Amino acid sequence: MAAIAIAELSHRYGSRQALQSVSLTIPQGEIHGLLGPNGGGKSTLLRILSTLLPVQSGQVQVCEHDVMTHPDAVRSRIGVTFQSPSLDIKLSVEENLRYQGHLYGLFGTRLRERMSQMMEALNIADRAQDIVQTLSGGLKRRVEIAKTLLHLPQLLLLDEPSTGLDPGARHDLWTRLTTLRNETGLTVLVTTHLMEEAERCDRLGLLDHGQLIAEGTPDQLRTQVGGDSLTIDAIDVDALQAKLRRELQLEAIRLGDQLRIENITGPDVIVRLSQAFPGEFRALTLGKPTLEDAFIRLTGRRLQDDETAGLTVTASHG
Repeated sequence: MAAIAIAELSHRYGSRQALQSVSLTIPQGEIHGLLGPNGGGKSTLLRILSTLLPVQSGQVQVCEHDVMTHPDAVRSRIGVTFQSPSLDIKLSVEENLRYQGHLYGLFGTRLRERMSQMMEALNIADRAQDIVQTLSGGLKRRVEIAKTLLHLPQLLLLDEPSTGLDPGARHDLWTRLTTLRNETGLTVLVTTHLMEEAERCDRLGLLDHGQLIAEGTPDQLRTQVGGDSLTIDAIDVDALQAKLRRELQLEAIRLGDQLRIENITGPDVIVRLSQAFPGEFRALTLGKPTLEDAFIRLTGRRLQDDETAGLTVTASHG
């Protein structure tokens, strides 16, 4: 059974196309990531899946229920954690969980058992009496997820779950999520712009400007790039880009103040560049293909958190 089945989904905000003909199927028990920049359509998709936005065009089923015709059935089967905090910081961890349980009709022994199970699963049982505002960002995020899982949903929707977390807290959170999936069969759909998070997913969809431009395992997406990639920290980017094309017949993609040459088959190109253009670059970095390389190959630009604050990206054409 598919946890999520989306066919030709489109959504507009006035004149802006937020989603365009998105089709996606996610099987049960999978941790699936949606990787893309802010403004790419990730949060819009999650809001539609959680019945907060109507389906304008296309079809969406969650746990075999249509989100438009059976929204209550969908809501009872999902848990949602958005970027914006939903905890009452003046209450204790236990109180936050208790009031969430009441919203789902949980009371008495059953509620106490669920609270205990979720706090143990997220390793926050020793924090039950702590006031939320005294907790670290990572612990607050775990309380959010524990609260979301109280009613034992089949599908967990996480919108940028690591926002504001340090690397250690991020690693710990993902360890907990993976353990939950392995032990309970929970399906997780997570949106992210972080490569580290994307690498932890079973499969990924690359979402850009409302379009699903690629889908597969992290390894499958990386293989689209081919060989290694060479990043050049150039002194004069435009001049070196032209020289590479003219003198070595190498096409380089410009990424801000750097150049990127893809599908390098060996380190000999570093020797060639060092001999041909001494003093024209600060550093050369040879690396294996990354998910960001795959995104660059498909879009011609970097995956950027904030498009207005990122680097200007242009692709060269011979």
